[in-house]
Amino acid sequence: MTAQTRTDAPVGTVPADPADPPAGGAEPAAAFRAELRAWLGRELTPEVVELGRRAPEDRDLVALREWNGRLADAGWAAPAWPEEHGGRGADIDEQLAYLEEMSASSAPGPINIIGVSNIAPAIMAYGTDEQKERFLRPLLRGDEIWSQGMSEPDAGSDLASLRTSAVADGDEFVLNGQKTWNSLGHLADWCQLYVRTDPTVAKHKGISCLLVDLRTPGIEVRPLRTITGEEPFAELFFTDARVPASSLLGPLHQGWQVAMTTLSYERAGVARLHLSLSRKFDELLADPAAAEALTDPVVRDRAAAVYADIACMRWMCNRSLAQMRSGQPTGTDGSLAKLAWGRTEQRLAALAADVVGPAAVVDGHWAYNLVAACQTTIAGGTTEINRNIVAEMGLGLPREPKPA
Repeated sequence: MTAQTRTDAPVGTVPADPADPPAGGAEPAAAFRAELRAWLGRELTPEVVELGRRAPEDRDLVALREWNGRLADAGWAAPAWPEEHGGRGADIDEQLAYLEEMSASSAPGPINIIGVSNIAPAIMAYGTDEQKERFLRPLLRGDEIWSQGMSEPDAGSDLASLRTSAVADGDEFVLNGQKTWNSLGHLADWCQLYVRTDPTVAKHKGISCLLVDLRTPGIEVRPLRTITGEEPFAELFFTDARVPASSLLGPLHQGWQVAMTTLSYERAGVARLHLSLSRKFDELLADPAAAEALTDPVVRDRAAAVYADIACMRWMCNRSLAQMRSGQPTGTDGSLAKLAWGRTEQRLAALAADVVGPAAVVDGHWAYNLVAACQTTIAGGTTEINRNIVAEMGLGLPREPKPA
């Protein structure tokens, strides 16, 4: 039994996927895959792999930025980006090959994960020529770290309820308010900040997007420590912080449009979810404790259920990619994948703890995975929100009643 999904690796008993390339045919991205695999074989070191196993910390920044620079210089930091911005213009099949090879080798990607997939595409779509020139290259290389200022204490899943304000004053905006759960916020140099610039209109219509230097006076950053002992997030506090009007990204009061219509070039990104699970599942099966534990039929049934969940996620991903190739909308596939990932990640973590036994509590890798899995049904949209999206947008059920 193996959940490995690399093209040249066994896939256990997973049935042939109707969205996969025809059997016996040449893989569309074969040359692309071979080039990346050869590059990783030359450049990737065990030290870099180990850095990618945990959330970045201050002590890791020099090494992570050095690795990020090598990725960028070789065109592997964001291959889905257009070539003029430092990418390779990779198509869907090449993007999938990239994710599979990076996952199979446990190679960390660029340090600006949110920046590459979310913030940079927004700058490409809405930024001025000066903003593109100023921000894209340093972001791609990891020379400047970015966070995204969306969530607030009372505006998480309901982003349109945000209250952090930006008041125009001459050629500046004056910022006041609070953001929370900013990924890499305590390490970041810049923030793509969503603020309310017109409180008199409907809540979706009075939001603007600003590119904010976090070293600006009046901005306080407080790290947030999680159950894993790490500080991957931060709170941001703004007290009469002044930023230039040129920091506006997109039209004034149209920040909701920037947030909702950003064109992500990484269309195969949903594959990250099942690929990360496949790697962890294979690592668990390779653990010496697994051979004995899996002789127990109950444990083996649990392992088979996790394996089946991962196989179903892979099928969902390939179905979505097939729809993209043919120009069809993917509907609620993203929410379905998120729901499946959160559930399976937690099941796998519990299985690993039982299979490895007491050593799982002592071994940093599996102990870390056990507690880190707790957030998977919250991060990136809670289970409840994603269920509502599937119910209302996918199944056409009545919208959830709103309080009076």
